[in-house]
Amino acid sequence: MTVTLADVAARARVSPATVSRVLNGNYPVAASTRERVLRAVDDLDYVLNGPASSLAAATSDLVGILVNDIADPFFGIMAGAAQTQIGGPGDGSGRAGGEKLAVICNTGGSPERELTYLTLLQRQRAAAVVLTGGAVEYPEHQAAMAAKLAKMADAGTRIVFCGRPPLPEGDALVAALAFDNRGGGRRLTEHLISLGHRRIGYVAGPPERTTTRHRLEGHREALRGAGLGAEAGDEERLTVHGPYDRRSGYEATLEILRRDPTVTAVVAANDTVALGACAAVRDQGLRIPQDISVAGFDDLPFSVDAVPALTTVRLPLFEAGARAGRLAMGKENPPPGGIATIAAELMIRGSTAPPRVG
Repeated sequence: MTVTLADVAARARVSPATVSRVLNGNYPVAASTRERVLRAVDDLDYVLNGPASSLAAATSDLVGILVNDIADPFFGIMAGAAQTQIGGPGDGSGRAGGEKLAVICNTGGSPERELTYLTLLQRQRAAAVVLTGGAVEYPEHQAAMAAKLAKMADAGTRIVFCGRPPLPEGDALVAALAFDNRGGGRRLTEHLISLGHRRIGYVAGPPERTTTRHRLEGHREALRGAGLGAEAGDEERLTVHGPYDRRSGYEATLEILRRDPTVTAVVAANDTVALGACAAVRDQGLRIPQDISVAGFDDLPFSVDAVPALTTVRLPLFEAGARAGRLAMGKENPPPGGIATIAAELMIRGSTAPPRVG
């Protein structure tokens, strides 16, 4: 026999409306009443009909978290942190009362897949969506994203960007938490210049991504500020684009060294790319940092365990993800204007040193 909402209400000695409020978490209920309802839910093994309730309400209990690659710690850390706020608070009892179900959507970096997942979440009347990482800057994709997110927001879905800037058009966001990629890139290259490096290669990410553009802009701002890179074509010649993975770092670094054997430092688009760069340097019989300095970005957990430890730029990934989760759940007020720039911190370690003389 199917247990109904009315059965739970009778067991808990409350109205069906009170049971609904406790389970949806959308209205304050006295702690003692909430406890009685949850105990009745446990005793009767009541399961809320999610699809039916989402038709009756503006949104469902579903929250989507979009990532490019869940296997990449950059995305995994943010997604995990967001989920701690979306799935909580939780009291260890295994009971549900106002929490949401967080679903990780792995886009593989595909703009088409990103839109497909948003459509699926729209059909499920998702309560919120958190989009992590850099955005694709194709104008047609940005227009499609703005239109899609506007429709979702109009239907009651809370939209939060984590680690990406707001769209050029559209005001559907609750908040955009954007990392200071440009400032971090600038400070990292300024550090290398202060050590005496003048020939610096750069392994960039995919050119269509906001993260790639901002980090590369910061790097070039530092070069120009020091009067470097002004030679004809030098900035482009010492920059190689590729995916954000180890293989790209390896192959791009070999290409940079082929183009200019006098390079004394290589900056990588992220720490995973930097590991590939380090392997390429060693395979050329060169030492780090005595012959060539290598630096990364993000300060992923393994960067401090590299040998030597990797100089990098720390982004507070967990903190940003947790904040995005709170914003998605309405637990925290949005920043002024809906946009917050999250500072990046330079972490100086053993993979960078002054260039060898002679």
